[in-house]
Amino acid sequence: MAILSDYEEDQQNQQPSSSSLSSKKDVILAEKETDATLKKPEEEKQQRENKLVPNKDNGLDMENYSWGQSLQEVTVNVPVPQGTKSSLLLCDIKTNSLKVGLKGQPPIIDGELFKPVKVNDCIWSLEDKKMINILICKRDQSEWWKSLLKGDPEIDTQKAEPEPSKLSDLDSETRSAVEKMMFDQRQKQKGLPTSDEIQKEQLLKQFMAQNPNMKFPPGAQFM
Repeated sequence: MAILSDYEEDQQNQQPSSSSLSSKKDVILAEKETDATLKKPEEEKQQRENKLVPNKDNGLDMENYSWGQSLQEVTVNVPVPQGTKSSLLLCDIKTNSLKVGLKGQPPIIDGELFKPVKVNDCIWSLEDKKMINILICKRDQSEWWKSLLKGDPEIDTQKAEPEPSKLSDLDSETRSAVEKMMFDQRQKQKGLPTSDEIQKEQLLKQFMAQNPNMKFPPGAQFM
């Protein structure tokens, strides 16, 4: 039979068992998960608070340029030195990227666009030899952009407002389509049903009222 010294017995008594170590690890992991759960709403709230108020054109005034938007288009204004000739400018518009500046110099704008665009419908011009005006046609014309380029400061799109005067210039059919898109966009942002979903729900209620003897499963939808 092995004989342990008093020191060795004390060391054995002081060593925690494997089961107690596992319990401590579980407690630490649970505390970390709880902290992460509590921090998530705080981080989401902080992200919302970091959103910037859009300018009068529903865009943002940056250090070297400004941009605005409607649901259909994005406009970009880039100041250049007075007397600049168009032949000295670089304006490369691609489906997912934009590069603007003076040839031979670092670009003023260079990055990935927030959303894809219709390249063939995009145009740019030099105004008074001191301002580059760029008109970009959105591919998806049912939502606001949060920024011109990915990674740039983002605006609070819930505060973006269309210009009523522009809507009044449209014919009745186009105006109805635009107003529908604007309504659906606001509904999506609020987590509410779109106009199509509301119409389907109304049709289902009407059909159920006309056929009271029919049984409908819970959550039935009108296709």
